[in-house]
Amino acid sequence: MTLTDKELDLAPAVRNFGEENDLDLSWLETRGEWGVKAEPEKGGLKLSDIQLGSYGEPGDYSDNMTGRPRGSYARPDAYRIGGYQVRTKSDIWLTNASMLYEEALQRQWSSATDIPWDTIKPLPDDIERAQCQLATFLTEVEFVAAEVPGRWLASTTPDYFEPRMFLVSQVMDESRHLDVFRKRAFANGGGLMQRPDVTTSGTVGSIDLSADFTEMSSRLHISGEGAVLTIFRMGEMMAYNEAEKRIYRLAAQDESRHVAFGVMHMRYLSETEPERKDEIHSYLDEGEAALVAGNQNPASRDTAQSEALAILLGGGEKNFDEGYRKLMAIRKRQAREYIQRVKSAGFGERFLNGRANAELLKYAS
Repeated sequence: MTLTDKELDLAPAVRNFGEENDLDLSWLETRGEWGVKAEPEKGGLKLSDIQLGSYGEPGDYSDNMTGRPRGSYARPDAYRIGGYQVRTKSDIWLTNASMLYEEALQRQWSSATDIPWDTIKPLPDDIERAQCQLATFLTEVEFVAAEVPGRWLASTTPDYFEPRMFLVSQVMDESRHLDVFRKRAFANGGGLMQRPDVTTSGTVGSIDLSADFTEMSSRLHISGEGAVLTIFRMGEMMAYNEAEKRIYRLAAQDESRHVAFGVMHMRYLSETEPERKDEIHSYLDEGEAALVAGNQNPASRDTAQSEALAILLGGGEKNFDEGYRKLMAIRKRQAREYIQRVKSAGFGERFLNGRANAELLKYAS
C-alpha cells in the first residue's frame, strides 16, 4: 500500500524550517522508495508482509559490500566493510526463509523452565549410562550444528538477509540443544561419557571444511540433521520420564525447521542452476556413506552411541537384542525419510540411476 500525495507532502515545510535555522537537510532527498505502507495480516506484521516494491525479493547477484540494508539509498562514499563471499542468490536462497524464521521466533523455549526436570528419577545404572552416552554425543554434534552455520553469517551480503536471519535462529536453537543435553547428563547422578572417536574430527567436523554454503547445507541440513531429526522424533521410545520426552519433542520441532531450510535451498538451486546438480550429488554420496557407518549418525552401526540407543530402546543391557531390533527400525525410518527429503529437493534421480548408496537402500527396503 502506498501513501497519498497529501500524506507525503511534508517535506516542503521541513525544508523551510531547515533554511530558516541554517540546517543541512539534504538527507531528506537521499532515500529509497518512499510511500510504502505494510499492512499486518493474521498473526501480526511478518517479514513476508514487508516484501513490497523495491524492498521485496533481491536480484540474482548483489554488489552490496558496505552493509547497506536492502532497498536503502546507496551512499557513494560509503566504506567497504564486508568481505561477503556469498553474493549470488542461488548460493543461499530459498523461497520460505522468512516463514521459517517467523516460526523459529514463535517457538523458542527454555531448557531451564520448559523441561520438567523434577520428573527425572533414579534409573538403573546401565540405563543412566546409556542416556549419558547419548547426551555426550548430542552435546558435541549440536555444538557443531550451531558453530558451522554461524560462520556463514558474516560471509553473506545483507541483501540476502532472510536466510541470514534464519541461520541466526538456528544458532540459538542448536545452542539450546547443546545445553539441554548437557544438563540431562548431569541431572540424575551421571555425567559425561566417552566422546565418540571421530565426531568433530571426522565426518561431522568435515562439514566445516565445505567450500561453499550449499556444500555445507547438503552435509549439515540434509544428511546430518536429518538423521538426528529421526532420532528426536522417535525419542519417546527411549525416554524414561516426562523430562526426556519433552526434550525430544521440543528439539524435534527445531530440527525439522533446519532440515526444511536445507531441502528448500537445494530445491531452489536445482531449479535455478541445474548445471550444479552433479556437484551436489557428490556431496550426497559422502553424506549417505556417513549415514550408514559414520559417527554423525547416532544410529549408525558399531558405535558407542548406537549401542547406547539399543540399551535404551530395549530397556536395559539384558534386552539388548530387542533394543537392537528397534534400532534397525529407526535406521529404516532414517533411510526412508532421507530418500524423501532428497527427492523433494529435486535430486531423486540418484535412486533410479544406481548412484545412491546400496546399503542405505537396503535399510529403506
